[in-house]
Amino acid sequence: MVNSIQRYPEMQDQVAVVTGAASGIGAAVARDFAAQGCHVALLDADRPALFRLVDALADEVEGALRPIEVDVSDPDAVRSAVGDLTAGWGAISYLVNCTAGLVAAGAHAANEQWDRALAVNVRSAAMLLGECVPHMMPGSAAVHTASIAAREAQPLRWIHDAAKGAIFAMTRCQAFDLAPRGIRVNLVSPGWMGAPEGVRPVPGDGDAGESAWGVHRILPRAGQPCDVARAVLFLCSEDASFISGTEMMVDGGYSVLSAASLRETSRVAGAV
Repeated sequence: MVNSIQRYPEMQDQVAVVTGAASGIGAAVARDFAAQGCHVALLDADRPALFRLVDALADEVEGALRPIEVDVSDPDAVRSAVGDLTAGWGAISYLVNCTAGLVAAGAHAANEQWDRALAVNVRSAAMLLGECVPHMMPGSAAVHTASIAAREAQPLRWIHDAAKGAIFAMTRCQAFDLAPRGIRVNLVSPGWMGAPEGVRPVPGDGDAGESAWGVHRILPRAGQPCDVARAVLFLCSEDASFISGTEMMVDGGYSVLSAASLRETSRVAGAV
């Protein structure tokens, strides 16, 4: 059931920080935290979209919502945002990094494209967790969002795949270093998400639409941001208190497909 949500009583009145919160997976994560009764700080550079979301959620959820317009690739802006937040709300229990940017580029990618993508995807996640750690108590949790692109080669994805692979490696290092503090760090890697909030086709991906994406999963429906949000909340919950440094694939089974099975999926699906 896509619309069902597990209740985690321990999350009531806890502080959650979500980046990339104005849309897509980040918005779904923020919504689910607020539905648990968390006080949620929503960080995003897209001010209009951020405030539209907060207005839409205001009468729907239990927890307090605090929109914060910030470019997470700016170290000073991140430091200021965390300082202001903790001064008002105190300790941070959950940090979820959903900031992302898809760059379709290969051998001729510009230096500026590399720098921006790594700053937004990787450096921002490192900086933000670094700023939050002094305000996180034992039992706190951080979750980064990567992609199946960290493991699966794709055309015209030199920058995107490299950035997601870096997040995978960084998550394991952070989990190791922060374990003595009682802080867990994990990773979710989404697969192809369905329209309208999912991955948009770019050159090399084929045609838009469900018929094009169907071979990128084995389950009989497209993934949605709420699927990823449910995984994130589980990893932050006490039910996952012995899980750290791991990756949860939220990909509809895409990662089990071989090149040959990808070609055959549409033809044989439902035949057994």
